[in-house]
Amino acid sequence: MTQQFSGAAAISVTHEVVARVVVADEPPLSMPVSLRYDRSDPYAVCLSVGAAPRAVDWVFARSLLAAGLLRPTGLGNVLVTPRCHGERDSVGIVFRSPDGEAVLSIAAPAVAAFLGQTRSVVPPGTEGRYVDLDRVVAELLAGGE
Repeated sequence: MTQQFSGAAAISVTHEVVARVVVADEPPLSMPVSLRYDRSDPYAVCLSVGAAPRAVDWVFARSLLAAGLLRPTGLGNVLVTPRCHGERDSVGIVFRSPDGEAVLSIAAPAVAAFLGQTRSVVPPGTEGRYVDLDRVVAELLAGGE
């Protein structure tokens, strides 16, 4: 796990793990996965599957990942559930797209450790303090051009 610091406080966390990846009609395989969290986007985590430069990034709510440690949660494109495919001490993350579905199984202790580190960067419930509203408004206005 790596942390990036600003002064004495961490501003981001990266946790590298190996995940079991299951895609329809393919044998399961192990792949490198990177979980990233940055204070500049305090509500979200990024999960990168594969190695750069061909990594695929999925961005979803940190609260979704945390809730998925305890119970199945999520709707739509990202679902998180404890005990993926009956594997004890794992978290399943289901990613859906128009092209299909992939299930990643990651060790639950690794996910819990990552989430613990994110809490030291931005405690849950304080995310609004870290949102750069000027940047958000500028991005919204630029999208209309």
